Amino acid sequence: MKRHLLFIGLCAATLTYTSSCKKESFEDMYRDPGKITETTVEKQFAGMIYSYRQLIVPEYRNLFVTLRPTIFRYLHTTGWINETNQLLPGGAAIEDRWSRYYEGLAQYRELETAYNNSVAIEKEEKRIFFLTAKILFYDQTQQTVDLHGPIPWSKAGMLSTNKSDYQNSYPAYDQPEDIYATMITDLKSISAELNKIVVGKSMTDKFKTQDIINNGDLDLWKKYCNSLRLRLLTRVAASSKFATQANQEIAEIINNQNTNPLILTNAENAQLDIFNIDDNSIHTRNIEGAFEASGWYANLASKRMIDHMVNNSDPRLPFMFEPGAKAEGKFIGLDQTKPSADQISTVNGGTLSIFNRSTYSRNHYFPGILFSATETNLLLAEYYNKSGNASAAKTAFEKSIKESIDLYKNIRSKSNNNLVPAAANPTEPAITAYINNINWDAAGNKLELIATQKWIHFNVLQTVQAWSEQRRLDFPKFDFVVQGTDIQKTVPVKFTLPPSESVYNATNYEAVKAQDNVNTKLFWDVN
Repeated sequence: MKRHLLFIGLCAATLTYTSSCKKESFEDMYRDPGKITETTVEKQFAGMIYSYRQLIVPEYRNLFVTLRPTIFRYLHTTGWINETNQLLPGGAAIEDRWSRYYEGLAQYRELETAYNNSVAIEKEEKRIFFLTAKILFYDQTQQTVDLHGPIPWSKAGMLSTNKSDYQNSYPAYDQPEDIYATMITDLKSISAELNKIVVGKSMTDKFKTQDIINNGDLDLWKKYCNSLRLRLLTRVAASSKFATQANQEIAEIINNQNTNPLILTNAENAQLDIFNIDDNSIHTRNIEGAFEASGWYANLASKRMIDHMVNNSDPRLPFMFEPGAKAEGKFIGLDQTKPSADQISTVNGGTLSIFNRSTYSRNHYFPGILFSATETNLLLAEYYNKSGNASAAKTAFEKSIKESIDLYKNIRSKSNNNLVPAAANPTEPAITAYINNINWDAAGNKLELIATQKWIHFNVLQTVQAWSEQRRLDFPKFDFVVQGTDIQKTVPVKFTLPPSESVYNATNYEAVKAQDNVNTKLFWDVN
């Protein structure tokens, strides 16, 4: 049965939890919607993470239905056979991801309700769950705003709060600038509160049990919070509404890292690890189909990415890709400037590289990355470069590359598949050679270097972030084959709203209808 966003947005009580969360299994976590049950703040915290797993860890539907026919193409993340109307995002791709965001929002609203209905002493005890839930919720909200622009938000998921009054629960839309303003302000307050919060022993144990992102480590949540602040502020720093505030707060964060700690090494990454691959746990076993469902055609490397990595001797290359069966060990990507007939001929020749199956599609322990040290260091490199601190910019840029190489090596090391033998660990001379080949000092456009490293690093790990940063920075630039009959002849600058919105939330949709097209830029996309 098709799930429309309105019902997901309204039905905030569809998923609540009845037992404590374990990393090993979520088998007993869902209630029967037909039965009356109670929930708690900590159980809803686990429920929200579990719902959002679909957008955090690599998952079949997100990869295959949403990303493969849209953003993967817009960024040449993968190679594909050119076709008519290939730049137009389909309704299924949009609807699918939208639904998953609102499933998590429903969980967050139930957590919010449970927290607000708690007595004062219980609120104080469970404050840590409420604060950290907001951090994750804001991370997922930013991505959804960056994809669509205006979304139902502050009034979404209120059916339970409104005591099942459907007529008064159809959610109005919030403008992206307003959502960003709320999140930026609140995250600053959360950061300050996390520095002084005291969590009691019993709640510390519960938090550690339910927190499958940072394992109850408060210091890691502080770093995730401030790193997320840095991302949001950098994203909006060029917009007229936020420029002054953003640049001031970015400087405050970076210049006061004792009180505003950041994720700077992979050991501090905010990520959702896979602990058990049985049916009742969070796992990535189904991503094989997303990469390999159409055989060799589905798993192709793009010429743009392969050429960059080969030409600069990128140590990540053998961890990310494998040579074609008939390529004699050479890495070759699919050329998107060629007609489809020529592409098909090349594909059938068996020389094209594909994503490394033992790293990606058959790695049942592939983690979900929320925020990595590489991203933070690239944001720092951009800030220092903009502020004229050339030495600090170079140091942060080179650190970002080293952390990215280390992360891909670690992801491959977790794999339970050895179809493709693991590459040797990159040596220090090899890493140094790559950095020297990139040559920060000689680059005339250092922002392009930063953007290119984001593109390589994010690829299928954090695809929405990759597209947002490419739109904001306008690098790298890509070429596309466009047919005269194509409806969409340029790469979209955002998704439309899902088709169900105009049907099931029609009155509120009218207020944003004029913005609902793929050629209307987000407020932060000013280049």
